[in-house]
Amino acid sequence: MFVFKRNTHNPILQPDRHEPWRSRAVFNWSPIQKDGKTHVFYRAESQPDLAEKNRIVSSIGHASSEDEIHFDNHTQFIAPEADWDMYGCEDPRVTFFEGSYYIFYTALSQYPFRPEGIRVGVGISDDLQSLKERHLVTPFNAKAATLFPERIGGKIALLLTVDPDQPPARTALFTCDHIEELWSEDVWKTWYEHIDEYTIDPRRSQNDHVEIGATPLKTEEGWLLIYSHIQNYFSNEKIFGIEALLLDEQDPLTIRARTEAPIAVPQELYEKFGHVPNIIFPSGSRIKDDTLYIYYGCADTVCASASVHFPNLLSYLINTSPKELVDRPIKRPLLKPRKNTSWEARAVFNPAAFEHNDTIHIFYRGQSEDNTSRIGYAQSKDGVHIDTRKKDPIYEPRMPFEQKQKNDHENSGCEDPRITILDDTIYMLYTAYDQTLPRVAVSSLSLDNFEKEKWDWGTPQIISPEGIDDKDACLLSEKYNDQYVIIHRIQNHVCADMLPSLDFSTDKATKCIQIFGPRPGMWDSKKVGIGAPPHKTEKGWLWLYHGVSDDNVYRVGALLTSLDDPPHLISRTATPIFGPHYIWEKEGVVPNVVFPCGSVIRDDTLFLYYGAADMHVGVVTLSVSKLLDILSI
Repeated sequence: MFVFKRNTHNPILQPDRHEPWRSRAVFNWSPIQKDGKTHVFYRAESQPDLAEKNRIVSSIGHASSEDEIHFDNHTQFIAPEADWDMYGCEDPRVTFFEGSYYIFYTALSQYPFRPEGIRVGVGISDDLQSLKERHLVTPFNAKAATLFPERIGGKIALLLTVDPDQPPARTALFTCDHIEELWSEDVWKTWYEHIDEYTIDPRRSQNDHVEIGATPLKTEEGWLLIYSHIQNYFSNEKIFGIEALLLDEQDPLTIRARTEAPIAVPQELYEKFGHVPNIIFPSGSRIKDDTLYIYYGCADTVCASASVHFPNLLSYLINTSPKELVDRPIKRPLLKPRKNTSWEARAVFNPAAFEHNDTIHIFYRGQSEDNTSRIGYAQSKDGVHIDTRKKDPIYEPRMPFEQKQKNDHENSGCEDPRITILDDTIYMLYTAYDQTLPRVAVSSLSLDNFEKEKWDWGTPQIISPEGIDDKDACLLSEKYNDQYVIIHRIQNHVCADMLPSLDFSTDKATKCIQIFGPRPGMWDSKKVGIGAPPHKTEKGWLWLYHGVSDDNVYRVGALLTSLDDPPHLISRTATPIFGPHYIWEKEGVVPNVVFPCGSVIRDDTLFLYYGAADMHVGVVTLSVSKLLDILSI
């Protein structure tokens, strides 16, 4: 489990209209350390030349920094001047190797651009101040070449992407004894004749496309390669993601491990909007202490960086830590349907939970054979075993907005409760469904009456917008600026709304201040919704949420938001905390679903209660401190 944490100063490098050679864009940067400074090489673009069919010229820029935030001393380090790069120099990767700095880049020799004119070039420097040599490397279509920083088995080793402009592209390894062979046309032609012997294929589908990203980093478990994995490359639905490979230390053609999905996709405005929207492209990385820094280009316009706690990523890759962060104290459902009790004979699932008087109270959704949902009640002293379960529901559909509109077996009723206690009152927000649109409803019960099991709930009120699909709602346990906060989901995004009072007859949650949404191509790509109401911690509000993938698997993730007003997203897990594991989580009314609605914290243990396959109730536990450590690194 790990977090991809974007630099709060992003974007770090931007175009400068006062410098013509980098006035349109600066992106796809590659770092190297020298004399206590971080030096970067990046692709810079000029404004279109109106006299030459709007041609944009790319060159390689250089800058340096002491803090990796403020870069200065920008120079045009490699400009188009040879016949083989006269139409552009793009996407550098820099490596320090045996006393010199090698800057490999994409060289453009033809315009309009054609695959045979898109090849690899290299510039060589001894001091990062000037070039002493430059050479054309490949005589065929290639990009994204990067030199390993040391010999492997006595050989110089170069990774490159071959035939990227006439796919399928191949990720290939070139080795040689002498550095001059890197720009020997005869050597490359012989190598290309046997290219199938030198390739690896990190794609998950033939419809995907990959390009090498950063210079490989040597680790105790092999060579770490951060690269670009593009899903649906041959369609209009491309998804650019950043991923990671572990290559064998002695045989880099052997993939030891890989991420199962993107660790990041375009989310921020600077990643989604630019000259080429919705692109994040990794082009550099380095490890310092326990942090992996990833340098990437955004929307072919600006440069950004992010960090990942490297031990967490490494343990995830090599399976030394569980894929799931949770413990499963019981291997069976906590609650099952009761066939002899008509109102919950079909299913019990999606439970709210709270603690009161040293007991955990569970309000769960029960469903009858005609698919009407009501709210049932159970309690547990230890959190993992049921001590009491009521025979009758404690809450039933009462209003037209939660009644069946047709005489059939379609869903209707009171669904998926979340509980918040404020001022000695239990507020239950739930999804009210009348077979048209799901909407958020709220009702309340005094703690005094709850203790007496006097279920005289207040008249339920619809609080969400008219004509809008709205659900997965809760009331935050603290006010902001003397206003109450309602969390809810409109369409596929989780939103907040601020209300001056809890008089829901007049105050409605009609606004959507977006907090987070789906991440295309990742495990939560299709939709997201809150799980249990967030918990306030010293590091921020801890959220557990459900995410749905494109193949309709429901999993659970976590995120952290700030304590200030308005709260902002601090971090979010790149991988899920847990997903369907047992048969009863994978098979049921709706397969492959874990859907939490309630949680309780006791000391350092969080008890998370969830619906499984829309049929059972389950519980898992996890360490709050461990999860916060992951989210706040």
